[in-house]
Amino acid sequence: MDHCIKGRSALTPENREWTRRAIRVLEADGRRSADTHLVKPDFPGLRGIDIYFKDESTHPTGSLKHRLARSLFLYGICNGRIREGTLLVEASSGSTAVSEAYFARLLGLPFVAVMTRSTSQQKIQAIERFGGRCHFVEHAREVYGAAQAIADEAGGYYLDQFTHAERATDWRGNNNIAESIFRQMSGEHHAVPAWVVMSAGTGGTSATIGRFIRYRNLDTRLCVVDVEGSAFYEAWQSGDMDVTATGSRIEGIGRPRVEPSFIPTVIDEMIRVPDEASIAAAHVLSDRLFRRVGGSTGTNFMGVLCMASLMREQGRTGSLVTLICDSGDRYATSYYDEGWLRAQRLDIGGWRARIERFLDTGEGSLL
Repeated sequence: MDHCIKGRSALTPENREWTRRAIRVLEADGRRSADTHLVKPDFPGLRGIDIYFKDESTHPTGSLKHRLARSLFLYGICNGRIREGTLLVEASSGSTAVSEAYFARLLGLPFVAVMTRSTSQQKIQAIERFGGRCHFVEHAREVYGAAQAIADEAGGYYLDQFTHAERATDWRGNNNIAESIFRQMSGEHHAVPAWVVMSAGTGGTSATIGRFIRYRNLDTRLCVVDVEGSAFYEAWQSGDMDVTATGSRIEGIGRPRVEPSFIPTVIDEMIRVPDEASIAAAHVLSDRLFRRVGGSTGTNFMGVLCMASLMREQGRTGSLVTLICDSGDRYATSYYDEGWLRAQRLDIGGWRARIERFLDTGEGSLL
Protein backbone atom coordinates (compact mmCIF):
# COMPACT_ATOMS: atom_id res chain seq x y z
CA MET A 1 0.00 0.00 0.00
CA ASP A 2 1.68 3.21 -1.14
CA HIS A 3 -0.83 5.81 0.03
CA CYS A 4 -3.27 6.48 2.85
CA ILE A 5 -6.99 6.43 2.29
CA LYS A 6 -8.71 9.60 3.43
CA GLY A 7 -12.28 9.29 4.63
CA ARG A 8 -15.00 11.90 4.33
CA SER A 9 -15.07 14.23 7.33
CA ALA A 10 -18.44 15.07 8.82
CA LEU A 11 -16.97 18.24 10.32
CA THR A 12 -16.74 20.49 7.28
CA PRO A 13 -15.31 24.01 7.54
CA GLU A 14 -18.89 25.29 7.51
CA ASN A 15 -19.91 22.94 10.35
CA ARG A 16 -16.84 23.86 12.36
CA GLU A 17 -17.53 27.59 11.99
CA TRP A 18 -21.16 27.10 13.04
CA THR A 19 -19.96 25.12 16.09
CA ARG A 20 -17.59 27.94 17.05
CA ARG A 21 -20.38 30.51 16.79
CA ALA A 22 -22.81 28.34 18.74
CA ILE A 23 -20.38 27.81 21.63
CA ARG A 24 -19.67 31.55 21.77
CA VAL A 25 -23.42 32.24 22.01
CA LEU A 26 -23.84 29.71 24.85
CA GLU A 27 -20.79 30.98 26.72
CA ALA A 28 -22.08 34.55 26.48
CA ASP A 29 -25.40 33.47 27.98
CA GLY A 30 -23.48 31.71 30.75
CA ARG A 31 -21.58 34.87 31.62
CA ARG A 32 -24.81 36.86 31.77
CA SER A 33 -26.69 34.39 33.96
CA ALA A 34 -24.03 32.31 35.69
CA ASP A 35 -25.02 32.92 39.29
CA THR A 36 -28.22 33.36 41.26
CA HIS A 37 -29.10 34.80 44.65
CA LEU A 38 -28.82 32.90 47.92
CA VAL A 39 -31.89 33.84 49.98
CA LYS A 40 -31.99 33.50 53.78
CA PRO A 41 -35.49 33.96 55.28
CA ASP A 42 -35.92 34.34 59.03
CA PHE A 43 -37.87 31.58 60.75
CA PRO A 44 -38.30 32.51 64.46
CA GLY A 45 -38.81 28.96 65.70
CA LEU A 46 -35.56 27.65 64.26
CA ARG A 47 -32.90 29.62 66.12
CA GLY A 48 -29.47 28.08 65.58
CA ILE A 49 -30.57 26.50 62.29
CA ASP A 50 -30.10 28.70 59.23
CA ILE A 51 -32.03 27.86 56.06
CA TYR A 52 -30.92 29.10 52.64
CA PHE A 53 -32.61 28.97 49.24
CA LYS A 54 -30.59 29.28 46.06
CA ASP A 55 -33.04 31.10 43.81
CA GLU A 56 -32.80 29.47 40.39
CA SER A 57 -36.04 31.12 39.27
CA THR A 58 -34.06 34.26 38.35
CA HIS A 59 -32.42 32.63 35.30
CA PRO A 60 -33.54 34.05 31.92
CA THR A 61 -35.91 31.10 31.43
CA GLY A 62 -37.14 31.13 35.02
CA SER A 63 -35.88 27.86 36.45
CA LEU A 64 -33.02 25.63 37.56
CA LYS A 65 -33.30 23.87 34.19
CA HIS A 66 -31.58 26.83 32.47
CA ARG A 67 -28.23 25.46 33.69
CA LEU A 68 -29.09 21.94 32.54
CA ALA A 69 -30.29 23.06 29.12
CA ARG A 70 -27.09 24.99 28.45
CA SER A 71 -25.04 21.94 29.47
CA LEU A 72 -27.11 19.63 27.26
CA PHE A 73 -26.62 21.93 24.27
CA LEU A 74 -22.87 22.14 24.82
CA TYR A 75 -22.73 18.36 25.24
CA GLY A 76 -24.57 17.78 21.96
CA ILE A 77 -22.59 20.39 20.04
CA CYS A 78 -19.17 19.26 21.28
CA ASN A 79 -20.07 15.63 20.53
CA GLY A 80 -20.89 16.66 16.96
CA ARG A 81 -24.58 15.73 17.29
CA ILE A 82 -25.98 19.26 17.07
CA ARG A 83 -25.16 21.18 13.90
CA GLU A 84 -26.64 23.97 11.88
CA GLY A 85 -30.26 23.14 11.08
CA THR A 86 -30.51 20.13 13.44
CA LEU A 87 -34.03 19.46 14.73
CA LEU A 88 -33.86 19.17 18.51
CA VAL A 89 -36.35 17.08 20.48
CA GLU A 90 -36.84 16.68 24.22
CA ALA A 91 -39.04 14.66 26.58
CA SER A 92 -40.00 16.99 29.40
CA SER A 93 -42.59 17.93 32.00
CA GLY A 94 -42.12 21.54 30.98
CA SER A 95 -39.34 23.56 32.58
CA THR A 96 -36.41 21.89 30.80
CA ALA A 97 -38.23 22.30 27.50
CA VAL A 98 -38.81 26.00 28.19
CA SER A 99 -35.07 26.50 28.69
CA GLU A 100 -34.17 24.36 25.67
CA ALA A 101 -36.61 26.27 23.47
CA TYR A 102 -34.82 29.46 24.54
CA PHE A 103 -31.39 28.11 23.58
CA ALA A 104 -32.73 26.63 20.33
CA ARG A 105 -34.00 30.07 19.37
CA LEU A 106 -30.63 31.65 20.24
CA LEU A 107 -28.97 29.23 17.82
CA GLY A 108 -31.69 29.34 15.16
CA LEU A 109 -32.59 25.64 15.54
CA PRO A 110 -36.05 24.03 15.37
CA PHE A 111 -37.26 22.46 18.64
CA VAL A 112 -40.02 20.02 19.62
CA ALA A 113 -41.01 19.32 23.24
CA VAL A 114 -42.78 16.03 24.02
CA MET A 115 -44.91 16.22 27.16
CA THR A 116 -48.13 15.02 28.75
CA ARG A 117 -51.34 16.92 28.14
CA SER A 118 -51.50 17.73 31.86
CA THR A 119 -48.46 20.05 31.63
CA SER A 120 -49.30 23.56 32.85
CA GLN A 121 -50.55 25.98 30.21
CA GLN A 122 -48.03 28.58 31.38
CA LYS A 123 -45.13 26.24 30.44
CA ILE A 124 -46.68 25.35 27.10
CA GLN A 125 -47.13 29.04 26.26
CA ALA A 126 -43.53 29.80 27.25
CA ILE A 127 -42.19 27.05 24.96
CA GLU A 128 -44.26 28.36 22.09
CA ARG A 129 -43.19 31.96 22.73
CA PHE A 130 -39.58 30.84 22.27
CA GLY A 131 -40.53 29.28 18.94
CA GLY A 132 -40.78 25.66 20.10
CA ARG A 133 -43.50 23.19 19.15
CA CYS A 134 -45.28 20.95 21.67
CA HIS A 135 -46.18 17.33 20.98
CA PHE A 136 -48.53 15.78 23.53
CA VAL A 137 -48.89 12.24 24.89
CA GLU A 138 -51.35 10.89 27.42
CA HIS A 139 -49.01 9.27 29.95
CA ALA A 140 -45.59 10.24 31.32
CA ARG A 141 -44.11 6.85 30.38
CA GLU A 142 -44.81 7.58 26.70
CA VAL A 143 -42.62 10.68 26.40
CA TYR A 144 -39.33 8.83 25.87
CA GLY A 145 -40.36 6.72 22.88
CA ALA A 146 -42.29 9.55 21.25
CA ALA A 147 -39.33 11.95 21.51
CA GLN A 148 -36.91 9.40 20.06
CA ALA A 149 -39.32 8.57 17.22
CA ILE A 150 -39.75 12.24 16.23
CA ALA A 151 -35.98 12.78 16.23
CA ASP A 152 -35.33 9.61 14.22
CA GLU A 153 -37.98 10.38 11.61
CA ALA A 154 -36.55 13.85 10.94
CA GLY A 155 -32.88 12.93 11.29
CA GLY A 156 -32.76 15.15 14.37
CA TYR A 157 -31.20 14.88 17.81
CA TYR A 158 -32.97 13.73 20.99
CA LEU A 159 -31.44 15.82 23.78
CA ASP A 160 -32.57 13.18 26.35
CA GLN A 161 -32.16 15.04 29.62
CA PHE A 162 -32.99 11.91 31.62
CA THR A 163 -29.94 10.08 30.31
CA HIS A 164 -27.48 12.91 29.73
CA ALA A 165 -28.09 15.20 32.74
CA GLU A 166 -25.50 13.59 35.01
CA ARG A 167 -22.80 13.41 32.33
CA ALA A 168 -23.37 16.73 30.52
CA THR A 169 -22.61 18.78 33.65
CA ASP A 170 -19.04 19.17 34.88
CA TRP A 171 -19.55 18.09 38.49
CA ARG A 172 -16.00 19.03 39.54
CA GLY A 173 -16.63 22.74 39.11
CA ASN A 174 -16.96 25.18 36.19
CA ASN A 175 -19.65 27.12 38.05
CA ASN A 176 -22.04 24.22 38.41
CA ILE A 177 -24.86 24.51 40.94
CA ALA A 178 -22.83 22.84 43.72
CA GLU A 179 -19.75 25.01 43.31
CA SER A 180 -21.95 28.10 43.29
CA ILE A 181 -23.72 27.08 46.51
CA PHE A 182 -20.55 26.41 48.48
CA ARG A 183 -18.83 29.54 47.18
CA GLN A 184 -21.76 31.71 48.28
CA MET A 185 -21.96 29.95 51.64
CA SER A 186 -18.25 30.50 52.41
CA GLY A 187 -18.81 33.70 54.39
CA GLU A 188 -21.86 32.54 56.37
CA HIS A 189 -21.87 31.68 60.08
CA HIS A 190 -22.34 27.97 59.34
CA ALA A 191 -20.31 28.03 56.13
CA VAL A 192 -20.38 24.29 55.46
CA PRO A 193 -24.02 23.16 55.38
CA ALA A 194 -25.05 20.20 57.47
CA TRP A 195 -27.36 19.16 54.64
CA VAL A 196 -28.11 20.09 51.06
CA VAL A 197 -31.65 19.04 50.18
CA MET A 198 -32.65 18.43 46.56
CA SER A 199 -35.60 16.86 44.80
CA ALA A 200 -35.07 14.46 41.90
CA GLY A 201 -36.40 14.90 38.37
CA THR A 202 -33.69 13.62 36.07
CA GLY A 203 -31.42 12.93 39.04
CA GLY A 204 -28.71 15.03 37.41
CA THR A 205 -28.65 17.86 39.95
CA SER A 206 -28.48 15.54 42.95
CA ALA A 207 -25.70 13.60 41.18
CA THR A 208 -23.74 16.81 40.60
CA ILE A 209 -24.13 17.95 44.21
CA GLY A 210 -23.34 14.54 45.71
CA ARG A 211 -20.22 14.08 43.58
CA PHE A 212 -19.00 17.62 44.30
CA ILE A 213 -19.38 17.08 48.07
CA ARG A 214 -17.19 13.99 47.89
CA TYR A 215 -14.72 15.56 45.47
CA ARG A 216 -14.18 18.51 47.82
CA ASN A 217 -14.11 16.24 50.89
CA LEU A 218 -16.86 18.21 52.65
CA ASP A 219 -18.77 17.19 55.77
CA THR A 220 -22.08 18.14 54.13
CA ARG A 221 -24.57 15.38 53.50
CA LEU A 222 -27.08 15.13 50.66
CA CYS A 223 -30.78 14.47 51.26
CA VAL A 224 -32.90 13.79 48.18
CA VAL A 225 -36.66 14.27 48.47
CA ASP A 226 -39.07 12.33 46.31
CA VAL A 227 -42.82 12.61 45.76
CA GLU A 228 -45.89 10.42 45.46
CA GLY A 229 -46.09 8.35 42.30
CA SER A 230 -42.33 8.43 41.73
CA ALA A 231 -39.94 5.48 41.43
CA PHE A 232 -36.79 7.08 42.91
CA TYR A 233 -37.47 6.58 46.64
CA GLU A 234 -38.39 2.91 46.35
CA ALA A 235 -35.37 2.26 44.13
CA TRP A 236 -33.01 3.89 46.64
CA GLN A 237 -34.56 1.92 49.52
CA SER A 238 -34.57 -1.45 47.78
CA GLY A 239 -31.61 -1.16 45.44
CA ASP A 240 -33.85 -2.24 42.55
CA MET A 241 -33.35 0.22 39.70
CA ASP A 242 -36.06 -1.45 37.61
CA VAL A 243 -39.01 -0.38 39.78
CA THR A 244 -41.80 1.60 38.11
CA ALA A 245 -44.47 3.96 39.39
CA THR A 246 -47.51 5.88 38.18
CA GLY A 247 -45.92 9.35 37.76
CA SER A 248 -46.01 12.52 39.80
CA ARG A 249 -48.49 15.38 40.26
CA ILE A 250 -45.61 17.67 41.22
CA GLU A 251 -44.32 18.90 37.85
CA GLY A 252 -40.61 18.74 37.20
CA ILE A 253 -39.78 16.08 39.79
CA GLY A 254 -40.59 12.45 40.37
CA ARG A 255 -40.60 9.96 37.50
CA PRO A 256 -42.49 6.76 36.61
CA ARG A 257 -39.16 5.00 36.13
CA VAL A 258 -35.65 5.33 37.56
CA GLU A 259 -33.85 7.63 35.14
CA PRO A 260 -30.28 6.84 34.03
CA SER A 261 -29.02 10.10 35.56
CA PHE A 262 -30.17 9.10 39.07
CA ILE A 263 -27.05 8.03 41.03
CA PRO A 264 -28.22 6.51 44.34
CA THR A 265 -24.71 5.92 45.71
CA VAL A 266 -24.04 9.66 46.19
CA ILE A 267 -27.17 10.13 48.34
CA ASP A 268 -26.97 10.02 52.16
CA GLU A 269 -30.70 10.15 52.93
CA MET A 270 -34.01 10.06 51.05
CA ILE A 271 -37.44 11.25 52.15
CA ARG A 272 -40.77 10.74 50.41
CA VAL A 273 -43.01 13.82 50.75
CA PRO A 274 -46.82 13.63 50.36
CA ASP A 275 -48.22 15.86 47.63
CA GLU A 276 -50.39 17.72 50.15
CA ALA A 277 -47.26 18.55 52.17
CA SER A 278 -45.36 19.72 49.05
CA ILE A 279 -48.13 22.07 47.98
CA ALA A 280 -48.77 23.32 51.53
CA ALA A 281 -45.06 24.07 51.94
CA ALA A 282 -45.06 25.96 48.63
CA HIS A 283 -47.96 28.11 49.86
CA VAL A 284 -46.28 28.84 53.19
CA LEU A 285 -42.94 29.73 51.62
CA SER A 286 -44.65 31.90 49.01
CA ASP A 287 -46.34 33.92 51.74
CA ARG A 288 -43.06 34.42 53.58
CA LEU A 289 -41.06 35.36 50.49
CA PHE A 290 -43.89 37.59 49.17
CA ARG A 291 -43.85 35.77 45.82
CA ARG A 292 -44.99 32.41 44.58
CA VAL A 293 -42.74 29.38 44.27
CA GLY A 294 -43.46 26.15 42.39
CA GLY A 295 -44.48 22.78 43.73
CA SER A 296 -41.02 21.25 43.45
CA THR A 297 -39.71 24.06 45.65
CA GLY A 298 -42.41 23.14 48.14
CA THR A 299 -41.08 19.57 48.11
CA ASN A 300 -37.55 20.88 48.68
CA PHE A 301 -38.75 23.10 51.54
CA MET A 302 -40.59 20.21 53.17
CA GLY A 303 -37.42 18.13 53.00
CA VAL A 304 -35.43 20.95 54.62
CA LEU A 305 -37.98 21.19 57.43
CA CYS A 306 -37.76 17.45 58.03
CA MET A 307 -33.98 17.68 58.36
CA ALA A 308 -34.30 20.77 60.57
CA SER A 309 -36.69 18.80 62.78
CA LEU A 310 -34.12 16.00 63.02
CA MET A 311 -31.35 18.47 63.89
CA ARG A 312 -33.48 19.99 66.67
CA GLU A 313 -34.16 16.55 68.12
CA GLN A 314 -30.40 15.86 68.08
CA GLY A 315 -29.61 19.24 69.68
CA ARG A 316 -27.55 20.30 66.66
CA THR A 317 -27.11 23.71 65.04
CA GLY A 318 -25.99 24.43 61.51
CA SER A 319 -27.20 25.39 58.07
CA LEU A 320 -29.38 23.76 55.44
CA VAL A 321 -29.46 24.67 51.75
CA THR A 322 -32.01 23.93 49.07
CA LEU A 323 -33.23 25.44 45.79
CA ILE A 324 -36.08 27.57 44.54
CA CYS A 325 -36.53 25.64 41.31
CA ASP A 326 -38.99 27.91 39.53
CA SER A 327 -41.71 30.50 40.01
CA GLY A 328 -45.16 29.61 41.24
CA ASP A 329 -46.64 31.81 38.53
CA ARG A 330 -46.31 28.79 36.24
CA TYR A 331 -48.84 26.95 38.42
CA ALA A 332 -51.56 29.57 38.85
CA THR A 333 -54.12 27.13 37.42
CA SER A 334 -52.99 24.14 39.48
CA TYR A 335 -51.26 24.34 42.87
CA TYR A 336 -52.60 27.83 43.56
CA ASP A 337 -56.12 27.20 42.28
CA GLU A 338 -58.70 26.06 44.84
CA GLY A 339 -60.80 24.36 42.18
CA TRP A 340 -57.84 22.29 40.98
CA LEU A 341 -56.98 21.26 44.53
CA ARG A 342 -60.57 20.13 45.14
CA ALA A 343 -60.64 18.22 41.86
CA GLN A 344 -57.43 16.44 42.90
CA ARG A 345 -58.89 15.80 46.39
CA LEU A 346 -55.99 17.59 48.03
CA ASP A 347 -56.54 19.27 51.38
CA ILE A 348 -53.44 21.26 52.33
CA GLY A 349 -54.89 22.91 55.45
CA GLY A 350 -53.56 20.42 57.99
CA TRP A 351 -50.04 20.39 56.62
CA ARG A 352 -50.02 24.16 56.31
CA ALA A 353 -50.90 24.58 59.99
CA ARG A 354 -48.18 22.12 61.04
CA ILE A 355 -45.55 23.89 58.95
CA GLU A 356 -46.53 27.37 60.17
CA ARG A 357 -46.38 26.21 63.80
CA PHE A 358 -42.96 24.62 63.33
CA LEU A 359 -41.52 27.71 61.66
CA ASP A 360 -42.86 30.12 64.27
CA THR A 361 -42.34 28.09 67.46
CA GLY A 362 -40.10 25.14 66.62
CA GLU A 363 -42.78 22.86 68.06
CA GLY A 364 -44.06 19.66 66.51
CA SER A 365 -41.87 17.19 64.68
CA LEU A 366 -42.30 17.05 60.90
CA LEU A 367 -40.57 13.69 60.50
